[in-house]
Amino acid sequence: MLPLDPQADIGRRAWVACPNCADHRGCEPCERRRSCSDHWRYLLSSTGSLLHLQCPSCTHVWAHETGFGAPRTWRDRLRGGGPKR
Repeated sequence: MLPLDPQADIGRRAWVACPNCADHRGCEPCERRRSCSDHWRYLLSSTGSLLHLQCPSCTHVWAHETGFGAPRTWRDRLRGGGPKR
């Protein structure tokens, strides 16, 4: 089990399902895609639409692509993945 990342701050949270422990299963607010006081994730950082998260339950760290907002890398811009107009 990994320790919490030094960037983990309860003030920066995201509500995304953890792909490792799936602790949100069986939780009514989570299954309705609502904010839940129990099943949030630390938002460690973000780059454009890419979020870097850590689960406080199992300490799993992963990246989650939201598909929302600006492209996250210069390669996306080269491929024409810029914002939709």
